[in-house]
Amino acid sequence: MAALARWCVRHRLVAVLLWLLALGGTAAAAAAVGSAYSNNYEVPGTESDRATKLLAAGFPDLGGDSDTVVWHTPADQKVRSAAVEQTMTETLDKIAELPGVASVASPYADRGAAQISADGRTAYATVTFRDQIDSLDQAQAQAVVDTAKAAEAVGLDGLDIELGGGAIGLTESKSAKTAEIVGVAVAAVVLFLAFGSLAASLLPIATAVVSVGTAYAGIVLLGHFMTVADFAPMLGTLIGLGVGIDYALFIVTRHRKGLKSGLPVAEAAERAVATTGRAVVFAGATVCIALLGMLILRLSFLNGVAIAASLTVILTVAASVTLLPALLSFIGPRALSRRERRKLAERGPEPEVPTGLAARWSAFVERHPKLLGGIAVAVIALLAIPTLSLHLGTSDQGNNPSSATTRQAYDLLADGFGPGVNGPLTLVTEVHGAPDRLALDNLGATLKSTPGVSSVSPVTYDDSGSAAFLTVVPDSSPQSQQTSDLVDRLRSDVLPKAQTDTSLDVHVGGVTAGYDDFAEIIVGKLPLFVGVVIGLGCVLLLLAFRSVGIPLKAAVMNVAAVAAAFGVVVAVFQWGWGSELMGLGRAGPIEPFLPVIMVSVLFGLSMDYQVFLVSRMYEEWLETGDNRVAVRVGLAETSRVINSAAVIMISVFLAFVLSGDRVIAMFGIALAAAVALDAFVLRTLLVPALMHMLGGANWWLPKRLDRWLPRISIEVPESRVRARIPGQRAVEDAPLALKDL
Repeated sequence: MAALARWCVRHRLVAVLLWLLALGGTAAAAAAVGSAYSNNYEVPGTESDRATKLLAAGFPDLGGDSDTVVWHTPADQKVRSAAVEQTMTETLDKIAELPGVASVASPYADRGAAQISADGRTAYATVTFRDQIDSLDQAQAQAVVDTAKAAEAVGLDGLDIELGGGAIGLTESKSAKTAEIVGVAVAAVVLFLAFGSLAASLLPIATAVVSVGTAYAGIVLLGHFMTVADFAPMLGTLIGLGVGIDYALFIVTRHRKGLKSGLPVAEAAERAVATTGRAVVFAGATVCIALLGMLILRLSFLNGVAIAASLTVILTVAASVTLLPALLSFIGPRALSRRERRKLAERGPEPEVPTGLAARWSAFVERHPKLLGGIAVAVIALLAIPTLSLHLGTSDQGNNPSSATTRQAYDLLADGFGPGVNGPLTLVTEVHGAPDRLALDNLGATLKSTPGVSSVSPVTYDDSGSAAFLTVVPDSSPQSQQTSDLVDRLRSDVLPKAQTDTSLDVHVGGVTAGYDDFAEIIVGKLPLFVGVVIGLGCVLLLLAFRSVGIPLKAAVMNVAAVAAAFGVVVAVFQWGWGSELMGLGRAGPIEPFLPVIMVSVLFGLSMDYQVFLVSRMYEEWLETGDNRVAVRVGLAETSRVINSAAVIMISVFLAFVLSGDRVIAMFGIALAAAVALDAFVLRTLLVPALMHMLGGANWWLPKRLDRWLPRISIEVPESRVRARIPGQRAVEDAPLALKDL
């Protein structure tokens, strides 16, 4: 690390230009090829996947994405009124001629009566594109929206035309630019307050922006080689800005301390990277390992998210140990404030001791560990209560903001035809001979009498008569538990009985069934994933601190932070506490992949704080053998920077609520809550309180295990310089730069 830092400092212009070239090159390449994101929730081998493939093979015209155009008439009109019918028929004919549109099923056609509501004031047409949503050009969907809305503008007064469906949702894609600007601005203010130097406060932001910008373009390119979800770039930006600014903050803090101790600018920058930079690399590696743990789930949808997020973290770490020292050498002594430079010139280097609120808080925790530990446990337990009602599922356009056309189309359909029309189930099967046809003809009556079914369409056969499908409309919304129960009932009870004495093998598909299958796979593999991630964290901490108690406490803390953070998410998104006020739509289920990604990211971030905090305690324990002194000094000397880093992360994460994207906002609130609890409740309250109560047992390790374990060092030792401050105990520049944080 020292050699790398030395090269970057001596060739600072080259280092900066190389990063700018990487940013410009990847951005240009991404702009040239465009994006190719895919929200493919299908899991090979599931029943919904087999239904999709069978439907595409037998009915290629239905293989593309299906969307709806919904219209609602004023009180004095009906959808069959001459003026309304003429306007909408002309509009649908224009839509049918648009590029990319395969067919349009009009309610005014011979078999379209079911597409008109009972009160005659709401109707819908089904627009089927030639391609699935992951291959669809957004401009084609936008053309459909523009054509339909043009009819609303020139049509009858009071005629309301809205559009829904996956392709239409592409036209409402959100931008994270506002969120990024707000998050970076808040981070800049916090950094300026912490450093008192404008130049020093801008460097972490510049480093993070360059690395995250390069990663964003890289994720766009990655989407052409593997399945990458459309929220992956925004998620990567969210994580990258948070950890990137934090990592740079730690290095700049160490660099400033070097300057205050009288080191030349170049040597201070080199030493900061050689010491704290090693901890940053270790912390970034743990985040990447946790994220890449998602690969064990073997889901293509999550593979792309894991690699995209890991790429962002890798680039932020790389920028922190290469670009940042180059920039530090450019600004020279201006990394210190004017007051600090003047004081250094007048008085010379002076040893720093923990004072102020951090020192008083550390002493307070030492005096009242049981009381404060009990309060921390109570806070975590209270926030975790909503997690007990966690309902995993996939939100749909009914959860969109009320101003979105997709949300309004969803509501019009639900009001006119019942909530289930927004998520019909598709039953598909191969057909072999007359007995199968007879059984299918009788299946409709059986399905209509099944609890939870609102309506059933007639059976549709392909041209050869070898495949057939029918549509079942539930009487509950797509995301409700009742609809999931209906899917299970059809698969386990209704359809097996109907297929008796036939060769039929009816598969239940459709968007709702696909989401349920995806969620079931995730939930089934979640214990293995969590166990692997937590176990890996324990091994790393065991090697770093040579203690059994430290890793076990860290594992419990991680689980507690996740549970409490999910409690906040459930209250906001599932219970709907304030979701509409924040422009995030109404209440709905929690995305099934959120627990996986949350555990990965939070594991890495928690490891950062755990390492920064406990390393200083461990060093003091080795020096004094006094657990109370070790915990008090470690907390006093690290809590300020940990809290500053947490404030920056929380600000960046919460800013992404402004993106207007429900999934990204869910990540933002979940991660902000987790970081807040981890930094302010767990690491600076519960962890030191427990360590005071456990005493020397914190550092216990069986002798045999101690002999077997390899010895690793997060940071290289530095020369120790002792100084005596009147009224204080001996203070030293410890061998771990984490001490200085």
